[in-house]
Amino acid sequence: MNQVIFLKQLAKQRQVRRVNMEGLKFLLALLAFLQIDVAISDDSKELLVITVATNETDGFKRYLRSAKLHNLNGKVVGMGEAWKGGDDMANNPGGGHKINLLREEVKNYKDKENLVLLFTDAYDVVFLAEPEEILQKFAKFEANVVFGAEPFCWPDQSLKDSYPKVESGKRFLNSGGFIGYAKDIYEILNYDQTVQDGDDDQLYYTKVYLDEEFRSSHKIKLDTKSEIFQNLNGATTEVELEFGQVYPQIVNTMYDTRPLILHGNGPSKRVLNSLTNYIPKAWNTDDHCTSCWEDTLDFEQDLTETPYVVLGLFIEKPTPFLEEWFNKISQLDYDKSKMTVFIHNAIEYHEEDVDNFLEEHKSDYLEVDVIGPKENVKEWHARNKGVTKCRDLKCDYYFSIDSDAHIDYTGSLKLLIEQNRNVIAPFLNRPFKAWSNFWGALTADGYYARSSDYMEIVQKNRIGVWNVPFISGAYLIKGELIRHPNEKSRPNFVHKLLDADMAFCANLREADVFFHVSNRANFGHLVDADDFKTNHVSNELWEISRNRWDWEQRYIHENYSQSLQENATLKTPCPDVFWFPIVTERFADELVAEMENLGTWSDGTNNDPRLNGGYENVPTRDIHMNQVGYESEWLHFLDKYVRPLQEKAFTGYFHNPPRAIMNFVVRYRPDEQPNLRPHHDSSTYTINIALNHAGKDYEG
Repeated sequence: MNQVIFLKQLAKQRQVRRVNMEGLKFLLALLAFLQIDVAISDDSKELLVITVATNETDGFKRYLRSAKLHNLNGKVVGMGEAWKGGDDMANNPGGGHKINLLREEVKNYKDKENLVLLFTDAYDVVFLAEPEEILQKFAKFEANVVFGAEPFCWPDQSLKDSYPKVESGKRFLNSGGFIGYAKDIYEILNYDQTVQDGDDDQLYYTKVYLDEEFRSSHKIKLDTKSEIFQNLNGATTEVELEFGQVYPQIVNTMYDTRPLILHGNGPSKRVLNSLTNYIPKAWNTDDHCTSCWEDTLDFEQDLTETPYVVLGLFIEKPTPFLEEWFNKISQLDYDKSKMTVFIHNAIEYHEEDVDNFLEEHKSDYLEVDVIGPKENVKEWHARNKGVTKCRDLKCDYYFSIDSDAHIDYTGSLKLLIEQNRNVIAPFLNRPFKAWSNFWGALTADGYYARSSDYMEIVQKNRIGVWNVPFISGAYLIKGELIRHPNEKSRPNFVHKLLDADMAFCANLREADVFFHVSNRANFGHLVDADDFKTNHVSNELWEISRNRWDWEQRYIHENYSQSLQENATLKTPCPDVFWFPIVTERFADELVAEMENLGTWSDGTNNDPRLNGGYENVPTRDIHMNQVGYESEWLHFLDKYVRPLQEKAFTGYFHNPPRAIMNFVVRYRPDEQPNLRPHHDSSTYTINIALNHAGKDYEG
């Protein structure tokens, strides 16, 4: 029955106009798992894996991958049927439907005396061992049936005292995994034939186990020390990844065991997702992410035509360096005739930036749709409108980019498509900082927590495609997911009262849709827009410390670093005077514009109320940096960019940070002050930056 269902799916896929390799690979993996050629461990025992799954979730695909890696054959029961076992089983009772489906299937094997059945849940389980090792461990229990164990008496805590005492280990049954002879499991499944689909499966098996006579006659035991089944809920601190071998392995440090099956039951599913970034055989220290090469696409060979992409651009807050952001959007290496652009700009300050982009590039794209600040569309709804746009246009991919996410690498979109994941984000971080666009873990209430491998990923000591619980800033979504037949699996940016990005991730997590972040390339970076002020003429000038990398790209001269090289020859137009390229013309123009905008130039006399004594010995027509609110930024500039040049020119003089009492911009004009007479002052050294062109705007 299952095989027929999936062959129909394959026939349907052949009608799609684009090549869809993922569905084909999944079909082959499932059919391989459905083979009934059971693995043989020795002359007397055979092993058959059985699971119940009604939907092809990402967790189920991960389950099949782990089975295939370990040569486990088995049967999937219920695929394609409507699930009747209750919703949100991670937090609520349910699952009786599994029992009823299993009972019908196991009837086929009840008379095979040497057949060992291994049942596990499908969506939150991975295998870590070959069939021979599983059978060997099972034999050591000297039992007919072994259930996994956990530290909680779920779902009926009143049964807690009815459980047999254990000397060491977990005391309570978990029904997410059990192994035993077919005839005994069939008897267990028929213990109570009145069980309803909506009843709780774990409560059912608990009552079976607590029936002392039945338990004894069928030799039912619990795996109290996680020798076969490692249930993670309540035991995450017991489990560690051991990196000593080629591939990392799971070790239970509490009982010194190496579990063979890993189950992310209840709220521990996020921990399972994190662990399965490494196991089974997903990552190693030599090659890093080995699983990253699985189920990938080649943009040139596997795609018969360029996929149609809707590009969602979101400006939800005042953001520095938006001009550069738009430039990078326009420079993406992708056929723009295959792209529709959806823009939501909630900020009036950025209307000119949007207009400039549209004027220059609107005609390049298939279509451009803009929602501006005057329409007053909230972020949650704007983001859902972008996804709806993709669904209505039957797009192949939806690429969402926030205004603080700079995609520096022009080939990023193609690389993300080739990775072939339902949802994938390019790794982006704030330069020189650990702040990034993903979280490695969550607290119990769903907020940020730092995972043990977060810094390893951020610093790129570990390279891969990482299953994480939160992404933001920029991500690619498959059109197939946006059009998923189950509406709950579709991207949605509304979830209770959460922010849009948190709502998006929470909804995907609840639907068992995995989302990943890739640090396999230098995709780009984040700007810090948290405290961006827009009350100046050129607001980015003030971003010198908060967004240093972007500030340098705009304002520091491209040849600045050449003067700092070991064998650099410094230009000396006269003794003790050195010339350096230091800032761009744009910096000079914008600084002048700030001063002219203020307009309160001094009168050029000796009387200067801005000074403590009120007297200036060598007066100029100037504006002090502190008058435009740029004093601290200028001192930072002196420290980070001038001081290294000074130490290069005047060897041995060192003052960190530099001390500068008066910092100002001087204006010379023929009708005001055409020159400055030679003079001495109290400076150890003086920095002068020409803000216009020698020989063109002035002489000297």
